[in-house]
Amino acid sequence: MSEKSTGGEQTASDEDWREELDEDEYRILRECGTEPRGSSELLDVEGEGVFRCAGCGQELFRTDEKYGSGTGWPSFWAPAEDDAVDTRPDPGIFGERTEVVCSRCEGHLGHVFDDGPEPTGKRYCINGVALEFEGG
Repeated sequence: MSEKSTGGEQTASDEDWREELDEDEYRILRECGTEPRGSSELLDVEGEGVFRCAGCGQELFRTDEKYGSGTGWPSFWAPAEDDAVDTRPDPGIFGERTEVVCSRCEGHLGHVFDDGPEPTGKRYCINGVALEFEGG
């Protein structure tokens, strides 16, 4: 897969992102939106492969760390590499949550919670629209 034309740079202009991403990708990755529960085709992905950022193409998660959380969003117990994603506080109407963003382009991916399975106890609850699956 080739890198997006924005080069994956967080310094890409808003205009560049609007040209590169479709409406749903832009709303989620650049405006911190959320896709409807249960709407992602990636919920049922079980084959071997990687999930890349829909904004910049960086590898974020692998199917080895994916699990069925029952929440309605693709869930992972760890990112592909520790430095693939960044987290930051996300205060809002649901109280303080921890936002997950792509470490390369800072696109909003979803949130991480402390109610996941071992070995990490984490649940990275990720918008499928923010991801592209590449089967292996």
